[in-house]
Amino acid sequence: MTTTTSTSPWNSRLRELAKQCLFSEALTLYRQMLRFGHPPNAFTFPFALKSCAALSLPLTGSLLHSHVVKTGCEPDPFVQTSLVSMYCKCRSTDDARKVFDENPHSRKLTVCYNALISGHASNSKFRDAVSLFRRMREEGVEVNSVTMLGLIPGCVAPVHLSLGMCLHGSSVKCGFDVDLSVRNCLLTMYVKCGSIDNARKMFNAMPEKGLITWNAMISGYAQNGLATHVLNLYREMEYCGVCPDPVTLVGVLSSCTHLGAHGVGREVERRIESSGFGSNPYLKNALINMYARCGNLVKAHAIFDVMPEKSLVSWTAIIGGYGMHGHGEIALELFEEMIATGIRPDKAMFVTVLSACSHAGLTDEGLECFAAMEKNYRLQPGPEHYSCMVDLLGRAGRLKEAKELIDSMQVKPDGGVWGALLGACKIHKNVELAEIAFEHVIELEPTNSGYYVLMSNIYSDANNLEGVLKVRVMMKERQLKKEPGCSYVECKGRVHVFLAGDRSHCQTEDIYSILEELENLAREPGASNENEGERNKEQVIGVGVHSEKLAIAFGLLNTEPGTEIVVIKNLRVCGDCHLFIKSISKIVDRQFVVRDATRFHHFRNGICSCKDYW
Repeated sequence: MTTTTSTSPWNSRLRELAKQCLFSEALTLYRQMLRFGHPPNAFTFPFALKSCAALSLPLTGSLLHSHVVKTGCEPDPFVQTSLVSMYCKCRSTDDARKVFDENPHSRKLTVCYNALISGHASNSKFRDAVSLFRRMREEGVEVNSVTMLGLIPGCVAPVHLSLGMCLHGSSVKCGFDVDLSVRNCLLTMYVKCGSIDNARKMFNAMPEKGLITWNAMISGYAQNGLATHVLNLYREMEYCGVCPDPVTLVGVLSSCTHLGAHGVGREVERRIESSGFGSNPYLKNALINMYARCGNLVKAHAIFDVMPEKSLVSWTAIIGGYGMHGHGEIALELFEEMIATGIRPDKAMFVTVLSACSHAGLTDEGLECFAAMEKNYRLQPGPEHYSCMVDLLGRAGRLKEAKELIDSMQVKPDGGVWGALLGACKIHKNVELAEIAFEHVIELEPTNSGYYVLMSNIYSDANNLEGVLKVRVMMKERQLKKEPGCSYVECKGRVHVFLAGDRSHCQTEDIYSILEELENLAREPGASNENEGERNKEQVIGVGVHSEKLAIAFGLLNTEPGTEIVVIKNLRVCGDCHLFIKSISKIVDRQFVVRDATRFHHFRNGICSCKDYW
């Protein structure tokens, strides 16, 4: 007869395999143990169940559960906790709850409650997790920091903020907030709930900040579009001597992409290489995206070319880069090359390709790609694909076909689809169809001020002052304001931000002085009336000098002659600014690169790369 002593070496080996995350090998060893006649005991099951949970094998887990019952090990608290945890990680929370409820001992154990609470929270059953937490408190079971670490991550949306704050209060009251893991968890909770100010207050108050802490705050700023805060915090992190990891650097690169901070992005690339992260595919993809969207396609393609393995994300980044720059033909060539390598496109890739076709005026090619989605890849087009197609047809002047496509959609059109049609109506001055599109789009997105401004401009182009007034009244009644234009320009390693009508910069007087001089030089015959019409529209909607003009004037003041000036704008560039930048690119003999909300414009010698097709 075998003894417990004879089982001990097997348990030791099983523990080591589980500790090394060799879970398949651990389960194989468990089967061998049974085959050789060594009965499992309470020291065996926690490691076997952990391995089963890690591999997400619910059937094997159920079989192990039956072995637990047969060997009489069910009352053991470690076995109980392992069973609950295994079922939760195998997404069988009902079975986990059944194990918990059927054993009176487990209902008195903090570890069992913690496993069940964490399991429900991680399986998107947050209400049940909260209910278990309340029951735990009512029954007088001790709460510890692990309880909080299981429950707090369930607060993932603004609606959970008040509960998250209550859990924060409970953590402070019980003294758990001294635990760095709990603090990091609370900080992440505030970020996910959209309370970035509370997250920063907590960050500032933390006496000890680990890498996870810095990453949580950097990711929080990045996710909330606060790119300048990300770069400032990254500098602070460097000053404090904390070494970044790939998670940090991905967040910083995404912010460089947002701001067009090409110089900072180059610094980060050097940091990646010196830190030994050069082979990290996530960082390589982030670098491709950063360089492409900061205007340096040559560098982006160079990084792409040397990647040993190119994922779908890599191809999407480089194809999207060429598409934004208006190089639709190259984007399509790369798309065909990707397919030839055996990589199957997904829905996101088709959005990228269709958008590239739209920017380059490749209408027939775009129609072929759209048809191939279902025909060749069995991908059902979504609203985002229809939006690209409406934009594609609309820019080409095929407004009737665009409207017919919307009417035939297999999914309900969203604001983006009707907004694309509205934009096309602006280009081709079709007021009647614009009114139809506007009626639909404001029903779907009633607070999107951009559509109201666009409709106002369409009426203005048609000299329909009554229509302009009607839109202005609607905006006033709904308390809507035009989204402020914002432009970024990098100079000597620092990103400068300009808003429409901005007068806060320390060089404001010089900026406006040179801008006035440039405006006078740009008033060529035939251009003045068009410019004046755009300025009248600016006055109607109550904005000052557009931000990209201020950014360009600043760039001319602070860079050497011949230096390329890159400006990033949050909105679509208007006709007046587009004409203005074309004119001064010839007058001052400079190249200007402007990335607006939809694409890149390369201005040189009075010509734009978009060929006035934007």
